[in-house]
Formats: sequence, structure tokens, C-alpha cells
Amino acid sequence: MCFSATASFIAFGVTGVTGLAAVARIRRLKELPLAAIPLVFASQQGIEGMLWLTLPVAPQGPASSLFTHLFIILAKVLWPVYAPLAILMVEPDRRRQRLLAVCLAAGAGAAVYFLGSIFSSPHSAFILNSHVVYSSEPNLPVVISLLYLAATGFAPILSSQRVVVLFGAVVLLGSIITYLFYWEAYTSVWCFFAAAGSVVILAHFERARRAHQSAVRA
Repeated sequence: MCFSATASFIAFGVTGVTGLAAVARIRRLKELPLAAIPLVFASQQGIEGMLWLTLPVAPQGPASSLFTHLFIILAKVLWPVYAPLAILMVEPDRRRQRLLAVCLAAGAGAAVYFLGSIFSSPHSAFILNSHVVYSSEPNLPVVISLLYLAATGFAPILSSQRVVVLFGAVVLLGSIITYLFYWEAYTSVWCFFAAAGSVVILAHFERARRAHQSAVRA
């Protein structure tokens, strides 16, 4: 997370437990990617916690470089594909499925760009004003930003399921707040808001589990 190693590891633990609890409550395999969303953010928080430990000691060392690239891969390569795909897999409405497929294609385009950037440009991280700042893509094309936003911010809003829309609202609001107030540490702070939204995912699967149990008893 964006404040300290302790905060990152606490977020890692809480989000990880949230994800495991959500996964344990699924009833259909296609629900697994959606339920596992908190685990994706738990991984990011754990990686960033390690960066808080390694950056002050060896900012250019192999450990810092490894954790920096792992974080960027999760946030910029995996997430823009994973998010719309997880939502598409549980979407029952055909028209919305087509729109989500467009978001998935947008996310894939952004992911390819960022993956290429990882291999073609230097990437690093440093601590500034109690935030981890990732130095990458200084001249990011506007179209790539829009593709990323379509995949990660708008895809959840397009869902017909309220829990996904609520999760998307948290993520989108977090993106706006981060852009306005924490631009220099956007990737780090935005992921905190997304991790916080993971609680919504668990609440959805817990409610579904209880509804199923009630139907079985009836």
C-alpha cells in the first residue's frame, strides 16, 4: 500500500483472507475469477510491502527490481485483462456480454503495450512523500490510458450484477481521487482503493451462499 511496509502487509493479510473466504463460497467454476479478485490485490500489497523493505536498503538492487516489475506486471499487464474477463464470465445478459468483450479487447491492447514497455524501457520504483512511486511510461499515449480505463473502470459498471457495479464504482471513484490528489503515486494508491473494494466481492458471495442455504431448507 502507499503508506508503509506495515500498512502494506496488513492490507495483504486482510485482502488475502477476504479472497480465500470469497473463493470458498463459490458454487460454479465460472465464478472463481471474480471471487479471486481480492487475491490479485493481496499479491500486489504483499509485493509492495517487500518494496518498502528493499528500496531503502538497495533501491537499484536485484530484489527491488524484481518486486517493481512484478507489481507493474500485475497492475498493468494482468489486471486490464483479468478484470473484464472475470466480469464477462458471470454476465448473463447477451448485450452486456458484447460490451464487456469490447472492454476485454481494450484491456488486451493496453496489456500488450505495457508488456512491450517492460522489455523496451527501464522501470524503477522509489519512495516519495510516504508513497511508492513507479517510474515508467513517462509519455504514456492518451489512447492507452483510455483503453486501460475502459477495461478496469468501465467494464464493472457495464455489468448487470449489482455487486460488480458497486465494486466498479469503488474502483472508478478511487481512480478519480488518485488522479486528482496522488498523481505521482497513481499506481500504488489506486491499488489501495481497489483492494478496499474487495470487501464488496466477499459480501456478494456470502449473501449468495446464505440465499442458497435458505432455498435448500425451504
